[in-house]
Amino acid sequence: MSIHVHGYANHSATDKLVPFTFERRDPRGQDVVIDIKYCGVCHSDIHFARNEWGWTTYPFVPGHEIIGRVKSVGNKVSKFKAGDLVGVGCMVDSCRHCASCEEGLEQYCENGFTGTYGGDDKIGGTQYPKTFGGYSNIITADEHFVLRVPENLDPAGAAPLLCAGITTYSPLNHWKVSAGQKVGIIGLGGLGHMGVKFAHAMGAHVVMITTSPEKGADAKKLGANEVLISKDAKAMEAAQNKFDFLLNTIPVGHDVDPYMLLLKRDAVMVVVGSVEPLKKVDGINFIFKRRSMAGSLIGGIPETQEMLDFCGKHDITCEIEKIAIKDINTAYDRTVKGDVKYRFVIDMASLKTYTNRKE
Repeated sequence: MSIHVHGYANHSATDKLVPFTFERRDPRGQDVVIDIKYCGVCHSDIHFARNEWGWTTYPFVPGHEIIGRVKSVGNKVSKFKAGDLVGVGCMVDSCRHCASCEEGLEQYCENGFTGTYGGDDKIGGTQYPKTFGGYSNIITADEHFVLRVPENLDPAGAAPLLCAGITTYSPLNHWKVSAGQKVGIIGLGGLGHMGVKFAHAMGAHVVMITTSPEKGADAKKLGANEVLISKDAKAMEAAQNKFDFLLNTIPVGHDVDPYMLLLKRDAVMVVVGSVEPLKKVDGINFIFKRRSMAGSLIGGIPETQEMLDFCGKHDITCEIEKIAIKDINTAYDRTVKGDVKYRFVIDMASLKTYTNRKE
């Protein structure tokens, strides 16, 4: 029997999110059924819900920062049992056989991974062709894409680790950020504040690079050793050629040249925030110091589990504001305005209290 689920969805790009009832597939032998306790609110949820990237199909249920307890498991599941604290991130399927998948880099699946929401549902078992996300009380996921969450972590604060956390951990890990290095985190938001926490825990000398002097005190509380104001031309000039690594979390198109000049010879800046065209990239800043600029997309399942274990060891969670599901539309507007420190997380217990469900 398929599973009856309550959640929130919108039905067009201009609609607000409203109560919505739908079905999850009949669980297979390799499936884990999860009671969702918390779901983070990612800015990507908003882009998708409002069809700002042009490929959303409605009805649309957002949410890919999911924390819950295992409700039941199929007879082929070996890694989880009822009651376990688990998470589901941005992916719920991939081809499993391409070179990237075989290396545990499912996010770069050469046949395209299936997003937790809005992805082509290749498994099926429901009336909808697209996947539905975590703004709901239950999700069914293949065991391969379920992650174990350390019990010592606050589950609400752990929810955004499944996207904001792995998005920033992966490049720091891949480029081997370590003690003694000078690392700049550009932008202090949902991504940037996690970059500061991770780089600090890895032993780096962390510099928050921001346009806003007001964010400096917050950055230091999160683990930054110093703050560099990017609007201060003299300070930026003095910092040139000093950084071993830059993590660029700016969420919109921008001029990268002033940041590239901060890098030492052979150092790299990794872009994780902007999926928009970069406004200006001057080749001379690469050529004369053999600098590099790269991009990075979340992380594969093994690395995401590694990140969660790292967070358990270092007691790292996201800074959050917890909300009830009925306040999700206000939270979207506040997120767009930058009015949150630093991530909204929905308490899914609040789903039990809503009325006037849209069937």
